Amino acid sequence: MMRREIAYKLAGRVHQAGNALEGLFSHHDLRLSAHTEDEIAKALVVLHAQPGLSVLRMAQTNVLHLDYALAQCSLRMIENLLIGHGVALDDSVGARMRRALTHFREDTQIRNAASPQRLIKQSNHVYVKAYEHHPHGDHDDTPPELREIK
Repeated sequence: MMRREIAYKLAGRVHQAGNALEGLFSHHDLRLSAHTEDEIAKALVVLHAQPGLSVLRMAQTNVLHLDYALAQCSLRMIENLLIGHGVALDDSVGARMRRALTHFREDTQIRNAASPQRLIKQSNHVYVKAYEHHPHGDHDDTPPELREIK
């Protein structure tokens, strides 16, 4: 089986993933286990210092609404930042499941943005060019006059 990078090179495709993440934004409610005002204020100070991240405190005292560009940060990075500053996250099963699903979604979006463009119309040309260089394939050494005799 031909590797995807070789197929793209043979088709003449050039991958330009420079701005693939530009339009991707994520919105997430992050629940903290802290109920004290000091820890929530500490979390707000830490998060407001991050570029590309907008934080709103919800009506519930321990919930923060996050809006961020995936080109600049992810939920995993935000969680690690908060844990590094001593802010504890909600450790209930539901909260961990929601965060795990968000991690999977964001990781998939970032990985897909970094992958090369898909070949749609030129896929047959890739295989024609690849097999032109092989000694086997559609090449028949039988002379034309002998091929027609049956």
